[in-house]
This record gives sequence, structure tokens and C-alpha cells, in this order.
Amino acid sequence: QIEEKIDSQEIFDLIRSITDPEHPLTLEQLAVVDSSYIKVTNNPDRSKQSHVLLEFQPTIPHCSMATLIGLSLRVRLLRSLPSRFKVDIRVREGSHQSENAVNKQLNDKERVAAALENSHLLGVVQGCLSSASRRG
Repeated sequence: QIEEKIDSQEIFDLIRSITDPEHPLTLEQLAVVDSSYIKVTNNPDRSKQSHVLLEFQPTIPHCSMATLIGLSLRVRLLRSLPSRFKVDIRVREGSHQSENAVNKQLNDKERVAAALENSHLLGVVQGCLSSASRRG
């Protein structure tokens, strides 16, 4: 069976309409996400994982919502992509004062799982994602 290739524009279409936790605007409208911030590596060898690297640009360098935005991005991709994809979510280099800490949290499976077990956090993420199925 031939795997359908997924490109950065498809990933962008999945995340562009996620709503910011603090504003009634989408991540695309706030320039938090852009298709140029996404790298997709499709691996034709089924024994190896394909990879998505998604970077995002917080609106301000001390954005307190950066981890929550990253979590929303991760959940959207986990729910939408085939399991062959490994997803890395990162703050764009130099765009956040706690860049390393945020990146570490967003790419640690245990921490992500623990965050999603928190019903309040999960509710906020669901709120951000409620607009995600809208296109354009």
C-alpha cells in the first residue's frame, strides 16, 4: 500500500484556524503559525517514522500562553496525522524568553500526557481546537 505524502501546507491547514487562548483570533491571524515554519519529512520506509517539525512564534517574548498554544498544536496533530508521524513542536529560535523550557515541556511525552489528564487544561485546549476544523 502506498502512503500518501503529507506536506507542510496540509499541516498548516490543520493548525491555521486554532484559536489563541487569550484572543478571539486564530493562530494564523496572529502570525503565530506560518507554513514556512513547518518541515515535513515523509519516510517511504514504513519501518522508520516520518517527521513533522512545527515551529511557532509567540506574540510576545514573555507569552505566558506559549506552552498552552504548543499543547494545542500537538493535540491537533496527534488527532489528525497517521501514527507513523513523529511530531516535534518548538518555539521559533529567539522568540521566547523561556524557549528551552517550553520546548522541553512540549516534547516530553510524560509531561504532555500529564497536562492532558488535567481537566482544566484539557478544557482550554479543546476550546482552542473548537475552531480548528474551519478552513481558511
